[in-house]
Amino acid sequence: MTGTAKAGTAGQRRAVFAVDEDAALEEIWAEGGYHAFGVGHGTWSAIGSAGEVLTGATPDELDRKIRAHWQEMQ
Repeated sequence: MTGTAKAGTAGQRRAVFAVDEDAALEEIWAEGGYHAFGVGHGTWSAIGSAGEVLTGATPDELDRKIRAHWQEMQ
């Protein structure tokens, strides 16, 4: 299997490095305290409760920035 991976449903395949945007946003949303999340043109973003905008090139990068932001607010 080169360049593909099994998806959750039998018989479906997706590229190995493809991001399931819905699942990623759901995971980030679970962190709480943010009003909007989005992805466009390769940039993931979150808008905080005070209007601040956090961005990352990947869901993991955005997650790290959200966690750092939360630490700063504590």
